[in-house]
Amino acid sequence: MLPRAIRFAPALLLLLAAGAGTGARAAPCGAPEELIEPEPLPAAAAAISAGNLPVLVVGSASVSGPGGSGAESAYPAQLQVLLARAFPGARVEVAVRGARGTMAAEHLTLIRDALSDGRRALVLWQAGTVETVRGADVADLTDAIQDGAERVKEAGGDLILLDPQWSRFLRANADVESYRDALRAAAAATGTGLFSRYALMNAWAEAGTVDVERAPPGLKVVEVDKLNRCLAEGLAEMITRGVAEARR
Repeated sequence: MLPRAIRFAPALLLLLAAGAGTGARAAPCGAPEELIEPEPLPAAAAAISAGNLPVLVVGSASVSGPGGSGAESAYPAQLQVLLARAFPGARVEVAVRGARGTMAAEHLTLIRDALSDGRRALVLWQAGTVETVRGADVADLTDAIQDGAERVKEAGGDLILLDPQWSRFLRANADVESYRDALRAAAAATGTGLFSRYALMNAWAEAGTVDVERAPPGLKVVEVDKLNRCLAEGLAEMITRGVAEARR
């Protein structure tokens, strides 16, 4: 099955905005400051000033929020609401492309096709989880990220990488650090921002903020929704800071 693009309808955005004004903001997740350090986002800043911020989220299954209460609970949907609130003068549109089990090399095609459809001021690319689980060649991941970063830059956009998800099982059964190191190196080499889901999810679990693995069976969906909200909040903070850095 081909990956499909997911867009969030206006009615959904109104529903999310209402939730964001109540319970969604009641328990901010918090995050260590060093994990939200942004790179400047000049393309996003320019797009916001022009009144339109098109964002593309690319990755494997988690971009669509599996295990949660629905598409509206996925982090890209929640991120769209938060960015619209942060930049009220701009029309924010978040498009999602991805599919279960896809790796960075396959994401290149999705990125290429999305960029050919029109300019994307900001691309969020989650990568490395499937490679880690499968024990894929780290060099292939690095090559794909560097190629994708060049494509985004040539198209006039900004890029933020998202590293693998954290879990105790993954940490115990896979060489996660090799892939995290590769993503850190690729981000540094291409001047790309890196949003560390792995470190953030670890910190939240240790703090008791959100821990999907240890949630009771009847509360798994609630905990997944909370994790997606936390990720959306962290990304929104990183993007907001990156735009501010670019405007200095």
